[in-house]
Amino acid sequence: MPEIADKAKKSAKKATKQPVRLYAKGVITGYKRSKSNTYPTCTLIKIDGVRTEEDTKFYHGKRVAYVYKAKKEVKNSKYRVLWGKVRRAHGNAGMVRAKFRKNMPPRAFGAPCRIMLYPSSI
Repeated sequence: MPEIADKAKKSAKKATKQPVRLYAKGVITGYKRSKSNTYPTCTLIKIDGVRTEEDTKFYHGKRVAYVYKAKKEVKNSKYRVLWGKVRRAHGNAGMVRAKFRKNMPPRAFGAPCRIMLYPSSI
């Protein structure tokens, strides 16, 4: 009898388990730039919990998704996605550079993005 009770408790725990997030949260901060030049093909992203250049190495090559909502519905959805890839670190404080298939629109600066945990090198 106690075995059945233990199994019931285990299945109850599984039912209340939170879903796993398969991406890291990040914020799009702007284009790579100098004092007078901007480089729209290179976007800077701050990833949550990444504080050093060494920490960014895990994210090199990972896919970045900027999900936004548009007015016009396309393929039964008002949500759209711009896809990019983390290319390298930017500075020493954990910022990364990403290249998107199309240049990031300036209205996305300050907006959240998702850094997918694939392709994995582990």
